[in-house]
Amino acid sequence: MFDNKERTNIEELGEFGLINYLTKNIKLTQKSTTKGVGDDAAVLDFEGKKTLISTDLLLEGIHFDLAYTPLKHLGYKAIQVNLSDIYAMNGTASQVTVSIGISSKFPLEAVEELYEGIYLACDKYNVDLVGGDTSSSKQGLVISVTSIGYADEKDVVYRTGAEEGDLVCVSGDLGGAYIGLQLLEREKRIYLENPNIQPDLEGKDYIVERQLKPEARRDIVDLLKEIEVKPTSMIDISDGLASELLHICKQSDKGCNLYEEKIPLDPMTFDTAREFNLDPTVCALSGGEDYELLFTVKQADYEKIKFKMDITIIGYITEPSAGCNLVTKAGAVHALTAQGWNAFKSGV
Repeated sequence: MFDNKERTNIEELGEFGLINYLTKNIKLTQKSTTKGVGDDAAVLDFEGKKTLISTDLLLEGIHFDLAYTPLKHLGYKAIQVNLSDIYAMNGTASQVTVSIGISSKFPLEAVEELYEGIYLACDKYNVDLVGGDTSSSKQGLVISVTSIGYADEKDVVYRTGAEEGDLVCVSGDLGGAYIGLQLLEREKRIYLENPNIQPDLEGKDYIVERQLKPEARRDIVDLLKEIEVKPTSMIDISDGLASELLHICKQSDKGCNLYEEKIPLDPMTFDTAREFNLDPTVCALSGGEDYELLFTVKQADYEKIKFKMDITIIGYITEPSAGCNLVTKAGAVHALTAQGWNAFKSGV
């Protein structure tokens, strides 16, 4: 997690000293950032574009477990899950604010490690860190990130625009983050029973990274613009494919047919799910935290997307009276249901 040999108590710096320490090397890259950290509020100028704003809260013991989550990875992930919301609106992410609540168990070196991940994500995705807050916390580590972006009004995509006959598409592959979490939880249990046994994650890098270090799909937004395809609706997959598709159908007042055989699964996800006696399809439908993009496009755009790497057509939109259905590999039709993860019912 962090090196205890070097430990600087945050009390030595105080709140404002900590803020100055963490923000002293910030470099602004976005022309829309007029004023970043250092005043009562950031000043942004998007020159007539629509502003997009989204906020996520990550709580220790609910959204992450520091027993197996490196702080650098956690900082990186905290930014990614927020940027994903901006990309799901077909927008460009440009700024973030980051607020943290930290307990006395965290020395300055641990907070530095967290912010290394935050800065790495901001740099990779060309996003400015323009503000935030720090506080002490008696409930463990708390991270709140607000992402800000922009888009031309004509380019913004909502969840409400799906039309009958539209193709249902998804980026990447699904279920890997959930299976990665099961693997990490298993190794934690083994370690707690016998601390002399080292974690065995060999050969499972992909699914572990899907959980600990997800990547928001800015590249898919860029690709769709490049091939001149505007989705009719879009959402990011944080709570599982089934939950997100049902959101689109409900808000668009439509039904859908989702084909099990079309759901993209990485071989490692499939094989590891079987090792855990889990149904790989259920992991993709309800696992969550994949942060892929789920979107619908007009049938007229089929030729433009059918051979695009990392985009899979998995179904189509129907009239609302047809309901939302999963068509199994055997051809059986079942009502699509969401078991999506519920923070108010379960912890990590």
